[in-house]
Amino acid sequence: MKDMITKEKIFKHSIETVWNAISNGKELSTWFIQADFKAEKGYHYTFTSDEDGCVPITGEIKSADPYTLVYTWIVEGTNTETTVSWVLETIPGGTKLYLEHSGISKYEGETAVTMFDSFNGGWDNCTNKLVSYLKENVHAG
Repeated sequence: MKDMITKEKIFKHSIETVWNAISNGKELSTWFIQADFKAEKGYHYTFTSDEDGCVPITGEIKSADPYTLVYTWIVEGTNTETTVSWVLETIPGGTKLYLEHSGISKYEGETAVTMFDSFNGGWDNCTNKLVSYLKENVHAG
């Protein structure tokens, strides 16, 4: 069983622009999912969605140092806590984003496999939405 999902994306946007998109609750609610979210250590956040099959996700911000954001991730109806990390790096012409979701093997049995597959596809969708959001709303790359 794999325990960690990793994603990388390159953006033709400044690190500040990408940081705001992933760390500001208002911006997150625009492109990702409705968020009561503040990138402040200790803040307890909630993500909610009206889409079929979606349940609230809650957690706590563990670190929010420019340009690293780490928070716990608990799917409603489970007691399993996983960890999501976003790390940004300035590169020539833009920003590189590293996304990591770890601890998925904490789910029991086949649920771990199901959650891994769900999260993996979900993070692909998420990073693609971020690309679209930045292109449409920031008018670059």
